[in-house]
Amino acid sequence: MKLIENSHRAQIRNELLPTFQNGDYQSADSQISTLLDDLYNRIPQNRRISYGRVHTIRILAQAIYDTMQAQEMDILPSIGRLFDRSSEYRVRGVALGILSLYGLESFEEVPRYFEQAASSPHWELREFAQMFFRKLIKKYPWEARSFLLKKVRMDNPYLRRFVSETLRPVVENRWFYQDAEYPLSILRHLFQESDPYPRSSVANNLSDLSRRLPDMILNILEDLADTGDPNSYWIAYRASRNLVKSRPDRVMDLLSVDTYKYKNRVYRRSAG
Repeated sequence: MKLIENSHRAQIRNELLPTFQNGDYQSADSQISTLLDDLYNRIPQNRRISYGRVHTIRILAQAIYDTMQAQEMDILPSIGRLFDRSSEYRVRGVALGILSLYGLESFEEVPRYFEQAASSPHWELREFAQMFFRKLIKKYPWEARSFLLKKVRMDNPYLRRFVSETLRPVVENRWFYQDAEYPLSILRHLFQESDPYPRSSVANNLSDLSRRLPDMILNILEDLADTGDPNSYWIAYRASRNLVKSRPDRVMDLLSVDTYKYKNRVYRRSAG
């Protein structure tokens, strides 16, 4: 579905970019918000679930980045200030998307913006942070790993959740199935996580990995359940929700239970 038209690109080039050059970030805020609303309204009502506001932020970030590159503008100062000065989470999301594209060529200059976004009180901005950082992990796996290993040890649970969420094996991270030690080497620092916000993410992450790496994840969950740590056990229990469908007895053995419950589903040991 094509949402960005030539008229939008002209508006970006002739109206939005001059606000960056003039330092008029209040006007930039307003224009970006208006563009996002217009793009969203162009999506048919019945497709807004799959092509919703996150999609408009992605494509507007790409369009602004492409136009700034074509105009040979210095991207980081303008977009960094937009991110720092805006109070509108959608505008900051667009700025973060642009910074992620810029970071594909210059990684070391953008992690601080992702740390700020990941620490934000706004849930949406925290989601944008993990979503946009994933493309940087793929391009710069070892630089990103160094950054994530620092954040995983931070006191802020939002940052610890950011680490786990960026490492989930979604589309950008499919290569984790061939190199699972990459995410696991970082996630292990969260295997005794006490805060429910990042702890849930860790369990969900392991559950995702178990879809293609069941034996590896079963062994990890068995180790977690055997530690005697209640947080590790909680992670093992929640992370078993996919594995219990195909290997109920193995899962219940490692969890030392006869019945496994997750939400409204109940699994029991197979007969005999």
